[in-house]
Amino acid sequence: MMIKPTRRNVLQGTLLAGIATFSSSIVSDANAAPDPKRAPWARATYIQAKVRAPRFGRRVFNIVDYGAVEGGEQPCTEAIAAAIAACAASRGGGQVLVPPGNFLTGPIHLASNVNLHISQGATLLFSTTPADYLPAVLTRFEGMELYNYSPLIYAYDCENVAVTGDGTLDGQADNTNWWPWKGKAQYGWVPGTPEQSTARDRLIAQVAAGTPVEERIYGEGDYLRSSFIQPYKCRNVWIQGVTILRSPMWEVHPVLCENVLVEEVTINTHGPNNDGCNPESCSMVVIQDCTFSTGDDCIAIKAGRNNDGRRVGVPTTDVLIQNCSMADGHGGITIGSEMSGGVANVFARDCSLSSPNLDIALRFKTNSVRGGYIRGFWARDITVGTVAKAAIDIDFYYEEGPGHGFNPDVSDINVADMTVQSARQSLNISGYPDCHIRGLRLSDIDFGSTQITPRVEYVDDVVIEDVYENGQPLTLS
Repeated sequence: MMIKPTRRNVLQGTLLAGIATFSSSIVSDANAAPDPKRAPWARATYIQAKVRAPRFGRRVFNIVDYGAVEGGEQPCTEAIAAAIAACAASRGGGQVLVPPGNFLTGPIHLASNVNLHISQGATLLFSTTPADYLPAVLTRFEGMELYNYSPLIYAYDCENVAVTGDGTLDGQADNTNWWPWKGKAQYGWVPGTPEQSTARDRLIAQVAAGTPVEERIYGEGDYLRSSFIQPYKCRNVWIQGVTILRSPMWEVHPVLCENVLVEEVTINTHGPNNDGCNPESCSMVVIQDCTFSTGDDCIAIKAGRNNDGRRVGVPTTDVLIQNCSMADGHGGITIGSEMSGGVANVFARDCSLSSPNLDIALRFKTNSVRGGYIRGFWARDITVGTVAKAAIDIDFYYEEGPGHGFNPDVSDINVADMTVQSARQSLNISGYPDCHIRGLRLSDIDFGSTQITPRVEYVDDVVIEDVYENGQPLTLS
């Protein structure tokens, strides 16, 4: 097995390799993106170089100057909105400053050229009254378009937007609000009290029937939870530094965005569907130096669900995940299950994943209702401590499973230089008899201690090089 290089050497090597590749004949000119099939890690370097934090004007708009009152009891929603409006009207925009202290707010709607900056020692406490998040806005719930409660922080069709700082965003969701709507007793639901299943089933039926989005009106009485931070159809998005606690549902959820940078964010929330970072139908995304401990997948790459994903037809492409740490969660680095619009060119490097409450390290989940494709996933220098289930899982049988007419297309999955301390199973990989996974390459991997036999079926073009488990070379029947 290879000795794991230091991060410094890895990054130096990556940069040198990227420079060498950029100067080669693979790239026809200085602005062309390297072909991921021929030079995948040069493509990752290209993504890193292209995705940059937006710039903002120097003016600072302190929310206290617009009437915000510290203490966490008096709503500051209008004061924050006024500061954002003034900032957006300023030439070049600037920074809307949340100073140290506790500030209670309802939904925050950002505007172009606005950086919402949460100072060290500052906490935004979000209202737990659902009516505060109306009127409904265009959003997505589990990959399906609708009008629903506003996300806690929302931006629509904006350019140059940011949420930054060393402060805290606290959704205040718990077993007394938001979470019981999941309909599970472990999150505070009691039989006979409101939950989401009726509205969720109606939305799924509307998507299947092709009901126009403008007729999918949800909100009061429907119990569909909102994401925490959702830039929707935005360009140049930057989420940096903040700590996110107690979200109603998904945490960082950019939709239909271009050039997204998520860095140095700490997410610690364990409610239902509390995914950490879910870029959906986005292009050019970098997620780096983040820490996740979540109630669902830590990072999940998505692209719309079922007919909605196919109707909108916007894949998620060119995603780089690096230097992230994952603890609790269903999956560490995940693609799916809402991937009907397709996912291509996902890169993960220098990440650590470990927790007895982390089910799967690298997870790919879909079925024949979702369909869609995964074309090109590369991971390297991945350190895994303990996971409860499989180290690598490709699951075509998630939820509805086979037989629904939209078989998924999964190809070109590559994992190298991965070490695992212990997992129940090294590999749990299964396509369909009539729809095989195509192209699985595993190299320089030690799966450590495992308990059950690896499962690899209906997979074509498997390459295994220097892969071990339980101290012995991995063999597949």
